[in-house]
Amino acid sequence: MSKPQLITLTDPRSPATEAYRTLRTNLTFAGLDQPIETLVVTSPAPDREKSITAANLAVVMAQGEHRTVLVDADLRRPVLHEIFGVSNERGLTTMFVDPQARAEPPLVEVGVENLWLLPSGPLPPNPADLLGSRRMEEVMAALRSRADVLIFDAPPVLAVTDAAVLGMKVDGVLLVVAAGRTRREQARQARELLERAHVRVVGAVLTDVPTSAVRRYY
Repeated sequence: MSKPQLITLTDPRSPATEAYRTLRTNLTFAGLDQPIETLVVTSPAPDREKSITAANLAVVMAQGEHRTVLVDADLRRPVLHEIFGVSNERGLTTMFVDPQARAEPPLVEVGVENLWLLPSGPLPPNPADLLGSRRMEEVMAALRSRADVLIFDAPPVLAVTDAAVLGMKVDGVLLVVAAGRTRREQARQARELLERAHVRVVGAVLTDVPTSAVRRYY
């Protein structure tokens, strides 16, 4: 199964993969006082890079011997099932309506030890209401019993309220900023919106940095 967007699997010795390992380490240090066991990954504006970042971060977390569940909480434009090449028929939304699915979450093995994917499942008409509900807390508790780390891929901050709503239920939020695409004002507005919602922003990730710049650095 080809997973070209998962550079942590296709090129484990690349500078990008090493950057993801550094991100894993930085998150560990950021959580010394308050461990980061549940994390939302989002972006200021719509950008597939947030999902690619969440997926690769989940891979290196699993490779670091953390039992990791990656959850597609983008209930508007889910793409994690495409990145990993699996079905999206059952997933997070299934757990809201099916008690058996909450007892036995429909986690999907993706060929990486210690890593499971929970796709979004069928898209609902009211994503923000679901993510902010008490049932979501029950879903998270069911997943936490099976993992050391939960990583949620959430919709962009400035487009809808989903990321802020979910961010209030987790240990931290990671903001993905794309070089050359995300405007400085968008990043500032996204951070301020999350902070007004009393969401803990643990940091930002800059993606799409030119390869030549990375090589010059090394």
